[in-house]
Amino acid sequence: MKNFILALPLIAAGCTSVPPEVVPINNPPVLQVSPTSIEDTPELDGKKMTIAVYNFTDKTGQRKPSDGASNLSSAVTQGGEVWVIKALQDVGNGTWFEVVERIGLDNLVKERQLVRNTREVYEKHLKEGPTPLKPMVFAGLILEGGIVGYDSNTAMGGTGARYLGVGVQEEYRVDTVTVVMRIVSVSTGKVLLSVATEKTIASHRSGVDVFKFFDMGTKLVEAETGYSVNEPVNYAVRSAIEAGVIELINEGEIKKFWKKAQK
Repeated sequence: MKNFILALPLIAAGCTSVPPEVVPINNPPVLQVSPTSIEDTPELDGKKMTIAVYNFTDKTGQRKPSDGASNLSSAVTQGGEVWVIKALQDVGNGTWFEVVERIGLDNLVKERQLVRNTREVYEKHLKEGPTPLKPMVFAGLILEGGIVGYDSNTAMGGTGARYLGVGVQEEYRVDTVTVVMRIVSVSTGKVLLSVATEKTIASHRSGVDVFKFFDMGTKLVEAETGYSVNEPVNYAVRSAIEAGVIELINEGEIKKFWKKAQK
């Protein structure tokens, strides 16, 4: 029995035929890590830039993959602007951008109106009149963009073997999410910078199954076991957005829009 178990991987390897561009099953896809993290980005040499993010939507219309019936859930998050704002606030230890609220602008305006009306009622007796609200900060830059691609099964593969009713198999799948973003000047309307980034989403599955007949076919024993690992799509979207922010900073330095601080 020991010899049989040791022979299974050899049988599986001998039955595998993998094209050169596909990752072999003995080296399944792993998490694609960005070479530079948001925190490791050098700080800005100068004053923070005020930037606004109005939306960062899913432009793919892609539904979540399903092997059975159609799935109405979206393949990627519908709130990508959350990760964009977080990346802008964290990049370079928070020294690059001052992000102003624009996603909930209607709520902000209503709340300011409520404060103004309340002060007019309860502070009208003051000598200088009701305390005025501070003016809202306007942005010199706007970050636009969205999730423009979600490609399923960009790479697939697997291997397996069965001997005397006992088999092993491994499978993997790779999806890809694509994000684009651009920085626009508010004063001129010009697109100053534009980048596109991609992030792979890796899934891996392994399993063992037993299928045997006993007593001349009158009794059947069947058993299966296995596990699968799927990289979260939300993590992939966040990583692609963070990589896009880093790329915008790098291109901006090349075009001399700003300068990184020397370590």
